[in-house]
Amino acid sequence: MARGPRHHLKRLNAPKHWMLDKLGGTWAPRPSPGPHKLRESLPLILFLRNRLKYALTRREVIKIAMQRFIKVDGKVRTDINYPAGFQDVISIDKTNEYFRLLYDVKGRFAVHRITPEEAKFKLLRIKRVDTLRKGIPHAVTHDGRTIRYVDPLIKANDTVKYNLETGKIEDFLKFELGALAMVTSGANVGRVGIIETREKHIGGFEIIHLKDTTGNRFATRLSNVFVIGKQTPWVSLPRTKGIKLSVIEERDLKAQIKAPAATA
Repeated sequence: MARGPRHHLKRLNAPKHWMLDKLGGTWAPRPSPGPHKLRESLPLILFLRNRLKYALTRREVIKIAMQRFIKVDGKVRTDINYPAGFQDVISIDKTNEYFRLLYDVKGRFAVHRITPEEAKFKLLRIKRVDTLRKGIPHAVTHDGRTIRYVDPLIKANDTVKYNLETGKIEDFLKFELGALAMVTSGANVGRVGIIETREKHIGGFEIIHLKDTTGNRFATRLSNVFVIGKQTPWVSLPRTKGIKLSVIEERDLKAQIKAPAATA
């Protein structure tokens, strides 16, 4: 067994939500070490080449990145394998475009365009709140940030509105019943609903029950729930608005879309 970190990733072992075709080659881009886990991130090369179609080859993506056109959370990133993840803001100054990485109801990262005003902040989930030496309170977020001198009311699992320009917390959302949340992992990834109940299991996982705007109920683990608003979301949502359709509902929706095109 070779020593050291792995530098390669076979295409068949790549996460399914990257949507790489099986016969497109042997290899897949392996995300660099960064703020998001390998299987919960999307490398910049896939975002630029496979999603936006701004490049045809890896070499073209390198040429775009090395011109310092691509920013993630307001910082220039020249690494084409940089792992962008949930809630990250990707901006392209050359084309004046801004995107926020959010999940659709099928667990894939949607190419969700946002306004320049919305690109100035992102939502962060608090993983833990601790005290440093000399009694300095600090919070650790889902994207690896450490924020010092946080509000004493902010606890683990809460969500903060983080200004990317100033690096300050502008507001926060408590993890409580009645809050609007998005599921970030598991079988219900991408779904949005109101938190209804919270089941506590001693020695096991806490289960959160949610209800979406159509009245459908679903449940997931506490660690998979990301609060995004109170009654309305603080960030704009992808086209499906976090509503998961059944197979029959999807079929009927596609038929409605195709019907006007057939008559035209």
